[in-house]
Amino acid sequence: MDKVAIVTGGSRGIGLGIARALAREGWSLVVNGRRPESDAAEALEALGSLAPAVLYVQADISDPAGRARILEAARERFGRLDALVNNAGVAPDVRADILDATEESFDRLISINLKGPYFLTQAAARWMLAQRDADPSWEGTIVNITSISATTASVNRGDYCITKAGLAMASRLWAVRLADHGIRVYEVRPGIIETDMTSGVREKYDRLIAGGLLLQRRWGAPDDVGRAVAALLRGDFPYSTGSVFMVDGGFSVERL
Repeated sequence: MDKVAIVTGGSRGIGLGIARALAREGWSLVVNGRRPESDAAEALEALGSLAPAVLYVQADISDPAGRARILEAARERFGRLDALVNNAGVAPDVRADILDATEESFDRLISINLKGPYFLTQAAARWMLAQRDADPSWEGTIVNITSISATTASVNRGDYCITKAGLAMASRLWAVRLADHGIRVYEVRPGIIETDMTSGVREKYDRLIAGGLLLQRRWGAPDDVGRAVAALLRGDFPYSTGSVFMVDGGFSVERL
């Protein structure tokens, strides 16, 4: 039977890059997004040409009912869950200095970027533990997609940085809690990736990259992140639960 992975935010950007990489490796996919399925039709059709099966679930992960809908749909269609990739996330609508930032923006980002994946992981892990109880040879994987903003301060989007730092700690917490149950947990930390989210700051990052911000002087691509996640789900790093995998073009290398 094909292994099944849930990829939140999987119909565009980094999530689509992840879904493509998994589809190429024979994973059946539950792709979650907030858009109507018709708006994601092109991406889903492309995934369907690669993966054994693709199920789209429109749901907001900040909503408990939305999280339940994703898991219920996966259970009804496939009857199993082997991997969860928490990728869905948003940037602030307005990049505001932390002296001026609003509680509304903070609450929105915490709800989507941190609370949503934290409690989706909780519910998915309970299902995974039941599968492990039924079959002691079963193993699962959970991957949280964070950002270099987990440790890099950007004072014009402090709410985003805080959510990614929180998700980084959540990765460690779940790794500790699930290690004895055949479930590996990883954090993948992308750098400057070319997506809709970064399109508004294209000129700024073009300039910084040309000036040597990154060791590898190019934008990252969603497929760069996808290949890293595919390696983790493939089991290429079986002795590395709790680890952080940087996909940042060398941004994080300290140098003089």
